[in-house]
Amino acid sequence: MATLEDIGVSAFINIVTAFAFLLAFALLRIQPVNDRVYFPKWYIAGSRTSPRSRNFVGKFVNLRITTYLTFLNWMPQAMKMSEAEIIGHAGVDSAVFLRIYTLGLKIFVPITAVALLVLIPVNVSDGTLSFLKRDLVTSDIDKLSISNVRPQSTRFFVHIGLEYLFTLWTCFMLFREYDIVASMRLRFLASQRRRVEQFTVVVQNMPRVSGKSVSDTVEHFFKTNHPEHYLCHQAVYNANKYAVLVRRRERLQNWLDYYQLKFERHPEKRPTSKIGFCGLWGERVDAIDYYKERIKILDKRMAVEREEVIKDPKSILPVAFVSFNSRWGAAVCAQTQQSKNPTLWLTNWAPEPRDVYWKNLAIPFVSLTIRKLVISLSVFALVFFYMIPIAFVQSLANLEGLERVAPFLRPVIELNFIKSFLQGFLPGLALKIFLYILPTVLVIMSKIEGYIAMSTLERRAASKYYYFMLVNVFLGSIITGTAFQQLHSFLHQSATEIPKTIGVSIPMKATFFITYIMLDGWAGIAAEILRLKPLVIYHLKNMFLVKTDRDRGRAMDPGSVDFPETLPSLQLYFLLGIVYAVVTPILLPFILVFFAFAYLVYRHQIINVYNQQYESVAAFWPHVHSRIIASLLISQLLLMGLLSTKEAASSTPLLVVLPVFTLAFHKYCKHRFEPAFRKHPLEEAMAKDLEEREEEPNLNLKAYLADAYLHPIFRSFEVEEEEVVQVAADKHQSHVASPSGSELSSPSPIHHAYHYEVNTQNYYSYHYEAEP
Repeated sequence: MATLEDIGVSAFINIVTAFAFLLAFALLRIQPVNDRVYFPKWYIAGSRTSPRSRNFVGKFVNLRITTYLTFLNWMPQAMKMSEAEIIGHAGVDSAVFLRIYTLGLKIFVPITAVALLVLIPVNVSDGTLSFLKRDLVTSDIDKLSISNVRPQSTRFFVHIGLEYLFTLWTCFMLFREYDIVASMRLRFLASQRRRVEQFTVVVQNMPRVSGKSVSDTVEHFFKTNHPEHYLCHQAVYNANKYAVLVRRRERLQNWLDYYQLKFERHPEKRPTSKIGFCGLWGERVDAIDYYKERIKILDKRMAVEREEVIKDPKSILPVAFVSFNSRWGAAVCAQTQQSKNPTLWLTNWAPEPRDVYWKNLAIPFVSLTIRKLVISLSVFALVFFYMIPIAFVQSLANLEGLERVAPFLRPVIELNFIKSFLQGFLPGLALKIFLYILPTVLVIMSKIEGYIAMSTLERRAASKYYYFMLVNVFLGSIITGTAFQQLHSFLHQSATEIPKTIGVSIPMKATFFITYIMLDGWAGIAAEILRLKPLVIYHLKNMFLVKTDRDRGRAMDPGSVDFPETLPSLQLYFLLGIVYAVVTPILLPFILVFFAFAYLVYRHQIINVYNQQYESVAAFWPHVHSRIIASLLISQLLLMGLLSTKEAASSTPLLVVLPVFTLAFHKYCKHRFEPAFRKHPLEEAMAKDLEEREEEPNLNLKAYLADAYLHPIFRSFEVEEEEVVQVAADKHQSHVASPSGSELSSPSPIHHAYHYEVNTQNYYSYHYEAEP
């Protein structure tokens, strides 16, 4: 068990590490060569350009001495942008994500003050653990916990009273925050100008009708059941081979751009290249002419492949994006059952185009059910498999328990520095390492499950990770840690005494969680702002792979807030704070430092770095609220269990009311606020439609929606106009004019070279079906 000395060693290591990361960041961010790593969001927005210097050294190193004196100015700068400005700059998701940290501060600042002033004197003054040292492994920190209160003590009424107070305060803050976030969401949706997803639903599991194509079936169904509001639809085509050609053409175009740029800089000499493997051998040819010719040949192949995809009825998948002439019509369709058979004609709001996970669009309903069952079983197995490394981590954190059972280890363990390192720092580091790849694995599992939106599958991955953290990191650490810590007691006492030993020992696990918070929440957050991995990758790519400005833009890779990992980690901190507020309140100051520091760091990252790939308008908030409620319930049940082991029969029943109140509060919030995150009010949709008709009575909505959900592979390079019409044309070609005609009033985005980056993992293309 970690002592004060061990925690001091851990605090020293983590504080020094965090300070070193922050100092390195402050110096690296002002170097011109790193500008695209630490300010990529501004480059994407077009409001920042690469620093220029007449001095060759000045292109890489900041030579202005004065900037080194103000290298910490990033902290006040991160706080200048208001919440409204953050919403405009980074979106509602980012703004609400930051509000989770401020919610943590609002909840835990008063709780910490009360707990430290009231509970610690109550716990310390009893001194029960001093009489149990022969039987239990204890430390000085444990004297500050509820374990130090003797059985049947009237002091437990203080703990129960504060549990009531903390629950009421947490529920009050949750209610206020839910109300604010729901209002932010509705205001944002109401203030949004026209967006394609407001008029579009995604339809899955469409039945095959003999003698009719999928497009004909979709058109007939929606014209029959939504005659006044159906406008058009976009069917989904399987274009696997075409996607391979797209990626190949992208590489060729990149080489052509590189050699053309090289020729522009040195027009006196035409660039040449060998046509053998990687340009290492073979005939030497004019590079520009060679790549132009290869692209021309490939374009012909792509035109043929595109023609085959469009004309082959077997390539049409049983899914479509159906658009309506009003938001009201789309809302009615998205939020109602379309068929007598609830497994057919499944309709949901279409994700925004950049949020679509194209690979999962065509998975059949039966396959979805099987996939979810298989993944659920796999997650269950993974959770229990990870109990093995968790048990190993806890063996490191509880060396005294092992010493008593295995005394031959004592000479090594008893060395002061080694003991402090093993108990104070290594367990948290080992746990962090074991958890490193888990979020990525869970995201892959969520993709296999078949969710069609990146925002949805990331929320599902976050849910899996939260349950994993709850079972393994929290409950697993407590159970296995208590077993290792009190191993000697378990082996030498009757079975009837074991529950009492566990009840006394659970609060003592706060020492392990303190060391974990310092590593993950202090040093880990400092490492987040340093961006060491993106920094190294960017410079390696810049040296070996970057040939054009487009390559350089890809190399800087700003990423986005990693919701599958950050949200569950945040919820773990809420869980630890709420559970240990009454049990071992000394843990709370460490959590406060985390919330304040992380808020500052993520504010900076959201303003300057992250480029969110979708906007879900805070769709994750109900999950956050539910898991904080779950933390309250766990805290109440744990305290009831602890008091029962303390033989506090007269005071324990007083806690029974709290879970009932908490569940009733959660149910009220669910009915009061959650519909704003699940459904779109018809009243709001109609109001927006009427407003738009007054402002733009001649709006050609069909033209606006024509290629809204065109797959990114068709937006990745320049094509001839007739090819664009071919992709965007429907079976009734006479009803859809070319981009220069009246029906499509503005050129399609597909005309702009490299307007969209190719997604090499997506293999489905789209075909536009217009209303005849």
